[in-house]
Amino acid sequence: MTEMLKLTEVAVPEAQADDELTLSYEHRQKSRLPAQTDGGVKVGFFLPRGQRLHSGVILTGADHYKVLIKAASEQVSVVRSDDALQFARTCYHLGNRHVALQILPGELRYLSDHVLDHMVQGLGLDVTHELLPFEPEAGAYHSHD
Repeated sequence: MTEMLKLTEVAVPEAQADDELTLSYEHRQKSRLPAQTDGGVKVGFFLPRGQRLHSGVILTGADHYKVLIKAASEQVSVVRSDDALQFARTCYHLGNRHVALQILPGELRYLSDHVLDHMVQGLGLDVTHELLPFEPEAGAYHSHD
C-alpha cells in the first residue's frame, strides 16, 4: 500500500509543481482532505482552518513534493451584460443572498441554482449554463492575495 503524501503548506510562488490536483470549489475550501492527484499520487491536505485554495496555488509538505491546485470545471450559471447598472444590480441582489460569485468584466458566474436563475431572469438578464472553472471572490472578510 502506498503511503499518502501530506500537503501542509503553500509553496513559494516560483516553485515548479511535480503534479496537479483538480478540485471543485467545494473541495478547495476544505483544510483537511484526502485526494488523489491527476497523476495518481495519494495526498492529504493538512492546512490551517479557513484557508481556501485558489487555482494556481502550489502545495507542498515535509517531503517537498509540490502539487499545483487547479479549479475543476463545474456546472455554473453564467450571466453576461454590457449594461453596468443592470450588472451592478444583479451583483447586489445575488450578494445580498450570500451567493459565492465570480465577477469578470461583463460576466457573473455562480454555482447553478434554478431559484437564483429565476431571480436573475426577473431582473431582466439571460442565464446560460456552462461547464467552467469556478473561482469566486474571496469576500470582504478574507485577506487578499
